[in-house]
Amino acid sequence: MVKPFVPQLVYFEPRALEYPLGKRLKDKFENMGLEIRETTSHNQVRNLPGDNDFQKYRNAKSTLVVGVRKTLKFDTSKPSAEYAIPFATGCMGHCHYCYLQTTMGSKPYIRTYVNTDEIFDAADKYMKERAPEITRFEASCTSDIVGIDHLTHSLKQAIEYFGKSQHGLLRFVTKFAHVDHLLDAEHNGRTRFRFSINADYVIKYFEPGTSRLPERIEAAVKIAEAGYPLGFIIAPIYLHEGWKTGYGEMLEKLEEALPAFAKKDLTFELIQHRFTQPAKRVIQKNYPMTKLELDESKRKWKWGRYGIGKYVYTNEEQEDMKDTIGGYIDRLFPEARIEYFT
Repeated sequence: MVKPFVPQLVYFEPRALEYPLGKRLKDKFENMGLEIRETTSHNQVRNLPGDNDFQKYRNAKSTLVVGVRKTLKFDTSKPSAEYAIPFATGCMGHCHYCYLQTTMGSKPYIRTYVNTDEIFDAADKYMKERAPEITRFEASCTSDIVGIDHLTHSLKQAIEYFGKSQHGLLRFVTKFAHVDHLLDAEHNGRTRFRFSINADYVIKYFEPGTSRLPERIEAAVKIAEAGYPLGFIIAPIYLHEGWKTGYGEMLEKLEEALPAFAKKDLTFELIQHRFTQPAKRVIQKNYPMTKLELDESKRKWKWGRYGIGKYVYTNEEQEDMKDTIGGYIDRLFPEARIEYFT
């Protein structure tokens, strides 16, 4: 079982201590006996321990920077939501395929933002602009927010904020099972709590440092029983030997565990594995022994956002994925809806 994340090293930006959450976190980490340093800015976090890039990367993944979110202009977050709401950046997991490896670049440490009220005020402006339409906010575009929330509780604060809102809904996804502190949040059904799930082969070989499938399913049951709308992201769908059996068994385990009421308003999002040339270089540097298949000749080229192309599966393989996994979902969860396949 993966234990809840505890950073080895914590940096505080000076302005973070001007906010109540920053002060609370400083007290908490001091009481935990963690090593605490100051930094003028997260960009100045350098000289992390380690004799080589491999060690520095791993040490960065266990470093937390407590700071202030300066940019309060939210990115769009299609197809899952209208906007990404930023509470944290970076992740303690070691998923080999993760796109954060390239977006985080040379700074793979985790950052949490303490100016939550300013972030909520910005969200409020976006909601007012679109009212009376509902605006969905995705809280896990740049991090696995659940993975650090047992320390910060900023996600819990967000759940309760959107629980009181008229025109906003919150969504996020996690690979972590550390959800107990979120069970009593007053969500009022306005947060969809999603879990990322995958075949045992993918979790075993490509998702180190995350909760295993039985733990995620057990946490999903708790979340359903706490009344949250529930969803699952099957991502990345990765073709490996026996993949049809692997994904079928995964969904059968899920169907067996979930209470009947939780299957009535259930969503699935299906995302195939893809990679870019820059991602391939970073993955092979950070995980030199990976079994991840990154052979461009076996893939189809597709233009991505910001003009960066990516390698996806062939049209025939994509149809096979949709038919196979979509068929399992239709059979096992007839009342669920598949939101998209990408």
